[in-house]
Amino acid sequence: MKGPCKASTKNEDQEGRAAATARQAEAPEANNFWTADSHFALETEGTHSLGEPVMATHYLESCQALSVVPASCLLRQGSASELNLRHRGLGPQGARALASMLTSNVYIKRLDLRDNGLCGAGAEALADVLCKNNIISDVDLSDNQIGAAGLQAICAALALNPAVQKMQLGGNRLEEKAAQHLAALLLRHTSLKSLDLSYNQLNDLAGETLGPALAENTGLTELNLSWNHLRGPGAIALAKGLEANIFLKVLDISHNGFGDSGAASVGEALKANNVLEELNMRNNRISMTGALKLGLGLQVNQTLRILIISKNPIRSEGYVSLLKSVRNNRSSALELLDLSEIQMNRECDDLTNTVNAILPGLCIKNNTSRRKDWPPVSTPSQLASAPTDSGLVSRMPL
Repeated sequence: MKGPCKASTKNEDQEGRAAATARQAEAPEANNFWTADSHFALETEGTHSLGEPVMATHYLESCQALSVVPASCLLRQGSASELNLRHRGLGPQGARALASMLTSNVYIKRLDLRDNGLCGAGAEALADVLCKNNIISDVDLSDNQIGAAGLQAICAALALNPAVQKMQLGGNRLEEKAAQHLAALLLRHTSLKSLDLSYNQLNDLAGETLGPALAENTGLTELNLSWNHLRGPGAIALAKGLEANIFLKVLDISHNGFGDSGAASVGEALKANNVLEELNMRNNRISMTGALKLGLGLQVNQTLRILIISKNPIRSEGYVSLLKSVRNNRSSALELLDLSEIQMNRECDDLTNTVNAILPGLCIKNNTSRRKDWPPVSTPSQLASAPTDSGLVSRMPL
């Protein structure tokens, strides 16, 4: 549910009530939820402790007060540790009803509310939950168009709640103004391990804001910034932040506009950074010049295991320069180098065979790859059978 959200809370409330009315019209049996029998059934069937029927009752009462049709799967939640309500069309009002139950929850650790049209008002209601609940550690609010106002509320709540370790905020119309709240979060929240900001509109100015915060962050091990608008000075600032960061292990900056200047800055960062293990730079407008600069970092880096630089116009000259950089670094930790969808010539093919002979543990993915034992590039972290030091298994979507 990715339609535009209204700016004002009042309009969001009106939309929520209208949606609830429509859903009630489509499901006449929902009226039966407000009978005494339904409350009694909840208290006598499928419960595991005294707390469960109480939470369900609070949820039903909130749904009735807000004219929202209850989510039946939530009523059957019991003591499960994960609550999946993605694509349910909850809207702001549905989020408020849900918040009344989550505030007293003692079971749910993972909350998935992807694509529910929550908008800013719904995010604010859930932020109130995160302020009070220290059980939930994994939250997915992707594709809800919460905007800067909703993000501000979420970030303020996370700053007070060290329990949350993973937050997904992709597809939420986050722009330059939102970067200020994200930077404050990176500086204050040291327990957050994984942050997904993909499919937003973070631009070069946002990168200039996030870069210094990334340099000072002391906790994040996985960051996804793919499918944004990071380029120019913002890309350079972000790379400088990476150079100073000593915790980040997985970084996805694919499908941005880093270009040659950004690639050069990433190359400089790889010279100093001795922590990063996975880097995705797919489709970033990097030419042969940028590949040469990036290779300078690969010549000395000893921790990077996975590098994806496919679908960049580096041509055969850039391909060769990257392979030579890896070949000349006998301390390289690279296990997967993805150079697919890049123009090759005979020299590229010959050099690939030579590097494979020198570094048999390195998988080189290119347009002529046929070896069955090479893993698919869509799941590079499958090469890492063991979790990272933080206990998280890395994931880098393409």
